[in-house]
Amino acid sequence: MDAGTPAPGIGEPRHPRLFLLHAAAAGLDFDRYFRWRRAREGDPFFVRFPNFGTGLFTGTAEGARELFRAPADGVEPPRPNPIEPLVGSASLILTAGERHRRDRAVLAPAFHGTRIREYGAIIRESTLQELAGGAEGQVWRPGARIDSRAAARAITLRVILEAVFGASSRQRQAEYLSAVAEFLSTFSGPLMLLPVLRHGMFGRAPWDRFVAARERLDRLIRADIARRRGGDSSDDILGLLLQTEDTDRTDDELCEQLRTLVVAGHETTATTLVWALYHVHRDPATLERLRIELQEAGPDADPLDLARLPYLDAVCQETLRLHPPVPIVLRRLTEPFVLRGVELAAGDTMGIAVPLLHSDPQVWSQPQRFQPERFVGRKYRPFEFAPFGGGHRRCVGASLADYELRITLATILSRVRLRLTPRYANGRTPISVPHNIATGPHHSIPFDVVSDLHHQDV
Repeated sequence: MDAGTPAPGIGEPRHPRLFLLHAAAAGLDFDRYFRWRRAREGDPFFVRFPNFGTGLFTGTAEGARELFRAPADGVEPPRPNPIEPLVGSASLILTAGERHRRDRAVLAPAFHGTRIREYGAIIRESTLQELAGGAEGQVWRPGARIDSRAAARAITLRVILEAVFGASSRQRQAEYLSAVAEFLSTFSGPLMLLPVLRHGMFGRAPWDRFVAARERLDRLIRADIARRRGGDSSDDILGLLLQTEDTDRTDDELCEQLRTLVVAGHETTATTLVWALYHVHRDPATLERLRIELQEAGPDADPLDLARLPYLDAVCQETLRLHPPVPIVLRRLTEPFVLRGVELAAGDTMGIAVPLLHSDPQVWSQPQRFQPERFVGRKYRPFEFAPFGGGHRRCVGASLADYELRITLATILSRVRLRLTPRYANGRTPISVPHNIATGPHHSIPFDVVSDLHHQDV
């Protein structure tokens, strides 16, 4: 990647030497590494990852504005892409040009307006189902210890299965829950970051286990496609895709698109829910203010009314600011472009380090603090706050993710009182590490159930 003459006031960014050490540091603690690079070199700066090349990164509102406004036909997702084995080359995340515009136009109506509001009851029911024991029988009763990551994934996966496939039967949900859990757990960090490991070894290598898990999940998806083509119509996302199906879309491509929706449509929201529960239970004043707002709304408030509660909204927004589930926005150039005064050529890669954007001292005061009040009565520009990316490639499911996070968090806090275990209540905030398609706490954060609805003040 060639750097041209920087804009006035911006030093020419340098390519880091000893890039393997840099890559290791970024892999161990992404947020800390990027903060260190900004403090040491300013903005923008180059980052090189083994097997994936070099990218010019920015973490300012000005840089985000430039990148998000880059011509749609002048950028595409970078390839090779570390998540391609998960989602497939036909995924909306990885397509570009006319194909991306066409697929996005087909999917967009499923994630906006009236359709989103219809999911409210499904989201609440899925949350209540988990509180009652879910598929594993772990009832959220006093004395129980809850694996927050497993519970959040189960809640959000049931929602996306209902939205995509209309999969409301407990048996079908259980089949998908098991298959998706295995699929995600077998795609480890090394497989994501080191393509050299993506080779089989007589069925015993990590790659063999991942491929077997992917095939298991795909069999479920293909069975639903075949059943629907056999005359079983339904008003869900699969039905929408089949109604508007392109003659040039193969079954393999349709399967990859649906797999993307299942994986991306639940993992990112689940991770954010875990962080939201963590932060409000670390801050008694925030938790009390939120409980009062939920108490005034009532435990059976309409989901749409819950989604409009101002402090609940602020808590969710602040969680997304501190912990964007996908912390890097990347664009590969198909034509020359200038980012922050640096001339880039076709084939170069540019990106936004979202945690840096969300801690830019020009925009955010005390950016490392969890402070929902900063979102009360204030809207930030899309170049300052971008938890779902931006521009023409902003996450198509962002509205559903926002809606689901609010309703799920409100439903949990309105029905149980939780307490963080001492390690997490008093210790340092866990670091975020890659978990498949999103980043999240290195280990699951456990909660103890203190009381249920009949024993709490809310």
